[in-house]
Amino acid sequence: MSTAITAPVFDIQRFSIHDGPGIRTLIFFKGCPLRCDWCQNPESQSVQPVIAFYQDRCRQSFCCEAACTHQAISRTGFRIDYEKCVTCGDCVDACAFDALKLIGEQLTPEQLLKKALVDKSYFDNEGGITLTGGEPTLYPKFIDRFLTLCQQNTIHTTIETAGRFDWKKWQAILRKIDLIYFDLKILNSRLHQEFVGEGLEQILDNAQLLVKHQFPIEFRMALVPGYTDSKDNIDTVVKFLRSLNQRTIHLLPYHNMGEVKIDIIQGKQPGLGLKRYSAEQLGAAQHRFEDAGISVC
Repeated sequence: MSTAITAPVFDIQRFSIHDGPGIRTLIFFKGCPLRCDWCQNPESQSVQPVIAFYQDRCRQSFCCEAACTHQAISRTGFRIDYEKCVTCGDCVDACAFDALKLIGEQLTPEQLLKKALVDKSYFDNEGGITLTGGEPTLYPKFIDRFLTLCQQNTIHTTIETAGRFDWKKWQAILRKIDLIYFDLKILNSRLHQEFVGEGLEQILDNAQLLVKHQFPIEFRMALVPGYTDSKDNIDTVVKFLRSLNQRTIHLLPYHNMGEVKIDIIQGKQPGLGLKRYSAEQLGAAQHRFEDAGISVC
């Protein structure tokens, strides 16, 4: 039996300029302990790989059906019968129209680094690698090894986390990270439980510990209309930042691209039907923070 350390990676995006300094390569890990109603990557929530079906690309050649040895192809409705599918990927290889896609690939740290090093020339110009998801802190052994490899190759690293992780497991690992983006969502316990999931107390404790021990942390907040952008929630976030002696925050305006992804995996996430966050809404939220003494990045 193999003892190699692996983690499920579902996407690698290159040439990003919004997720850390310089030009970044974003590595998306599959799996998340939270279930935000507005999740932008619903395909990342489960740790398990999944076959996605893009109905608009399908030409009904049914080469996928001929390739599938598990009778997991349906000719009507959604193409994949998940109860029969073993995510072998044979149907994906058979489809000439990219209507099927395997989301989630188990990689070792060494395999992942090899893929990322294609962009090394950009890393040398103040760029680097950003670990995101999903929630990358689900994989401490993998991330620990991967960060060591990045250090050996002098690659700047950033991690994006929602903060629900075991502090004892992660304290030493996070010392290898050059920048920590820490997402704040809803800070009301009841509403957090309803719209985000369990673990708010652990999230806030970890934020306090990271600041106390002088980790390179920057706080971020997605502005989701009707969820995170209420006056009460912004006031609570401001109060929390002040308690940590933090005076800046990154604001991320909501976009609705995640809703398109729900159908390609028959996800259970609710379709909110929200519009993209407008410049006017962003300006109003920014003024609330700045009037309270919190600078917006």
